[in-house]
Amino acid sequence: MPSLKDLRNRIASVKATQKITKAMQMVAAAKLRRAQEAAEAARPYSQRMGTVLANISQAVSGGDSPALMTGTGNDQVHLLVVCTAERGLCGGFNSQIARLAREHTRRLLAAGKTVKIITVGKKGNDILRRDYGSLIIDRVDLREVKQLAFVHADTVAKKIIARFNAGEFDVCTLFYSQFKSVIAQIPTAQQLIPAAAPAAVVGGDAGASSVYEYEPEPGAILSDLIPRNIAVQVFRALLENAAGEMGAKMTAMDNATRNAGDMIRKLSISYNRQRQAQITKELIEIISGAEAL
Repeated sequence: MPSLKDLRNRIASVKATQKITKAMQMVAAAKLRRAQEAAEAARPYSQRMGTVLANISQAVSGGDSPALMTGTGNDQVHLLVVCTAERGLCGGFNSQIARLAREHTRRLLAAGKTVKIITVGKKGNDILRRDYGSLIIDRVDLREVKQLAFVHADTVAKKIIARFNAGEFDVCTLFYSQFKSVIAQIPTAQQLIPAAAPAAVVGGDAGASSVYEYEPEPGAILSDLIPRNIAVQVFRALLENAAGEMGAKMTAMDNATRNAGDMIRKLSISYNRQRQAQITKELIEIISGAEAL
């Protein structure tokens, strides 16, 4: 049984931890609002980009389509771009994305495909290298980045496009977590190459059935638009991850603060009971000694 001093030290330690988790919860809550606004602002642009790609691709014949849209014609070599957070203490946020990437990797390997992995974020790299360390060919470190910008996504996109132009893979899939709410983040897999543009515009958009004349040619427009679309989709993934990370961290730190409070109450009860038992024992010894005299 721990002594009273040990219980006091443990209570003080848990209280200090509780202060830290409470402070981290408040910091995450403050960052969440900005991250959520940025993620929600990026969604319409990325979705509209897909619509524009769909409209232009309808005007392009098969031979004029850029390689980034049509692919290599094979699906033997797959590149997985796994985006996670740089730091932990956010519950199962990182592990859920890594789990989806692991399941996808297992399916591809079971089908006889070749898999290559690029990790964006320290935590995803740490998790995946335990099982698939030999498949990781590159890692993007964003630990020193204080504010996400388009240039960071563009750097990742240029790495992907350069490897595709070098013939290193046939299909590229992006993994990230889509932000829904503070307590709900949905791990998502999105194909980047070949560009999975929507086949048609849904919702009765009158402009979808209109006839356009393009200048320059549609193929030339797509050659410039598809690399930009890859960067846009990566940027959206990073923003969604940033919002999801803050939401998951806020929830995890709130749970940790509550658990610390429960532990403090249990330790306090144990301390008070042991202290009362010690006082009772001392009183009994005093009374027994007085009666003996």
